[in-house]
Amino acid sequence: MISQPSRHCTVELHALPSRIGQVRRIVSAQLRYWHLDPLIDRAALGVTELLTNVHLHARPDKLCTVDIELLLDQLTVSVHDRDPRLPEVQDANSSATCGRGLSMVAAVSENWGVRPNGESGKVVWFSLTAPSPAPALPLRPPYTAVVEAPVPGFAGAEHVTGALQAGHAPARSAVAG
Repeated sequence: MISQPSRHCTVELHALPSRIGQVRRIVSAQLRYWHLDPLIDRAALGVTELLTNVHLHARPDKLCTVDIELLLDQLTVSVHDRDPRLPEVQDANSSATCGRGLSMVAAVSENWGVRPNGESGKVVWFSLTAPSPAPALPLRPPYTAVVEAPVPGFAGAEHVTGALQAGHAPARSAVAG
């Protein structure tokens, strides 16, 4: 069960090649934060393809918004741009060097689509099913070490034993994840 049924992240940018890589890293970091590591590769590929389409085709400018939303077990990534023209899906010719973006998005996602966004452009989106969260591991009691007699050559063992018995937990990383 996901403790927060809805999570959302938005990034606004100009879809330039240097920014596309930055957004891919932002999406990857956000999914890591949400503990959705198995979705990172597919989500990063999908958002890269959608932003590349904005860079190559959108008019009058390259301004767009990327939304990432996790609603229960469904991750949806959408890209809003200001070009009202809807994209055309081309056949996925394996020898083609361009024109396969939406076919690739369709291949890596469970669902995808395009919808007009009023007079202000369009939204292209794809969704991925989030994996079931791992069952929570039971919390362990504080570590306890018992040293019955001092070990020759190991000065300070009594001090370490006392600290552990007093309920001090071992150090843990402060890095989220």
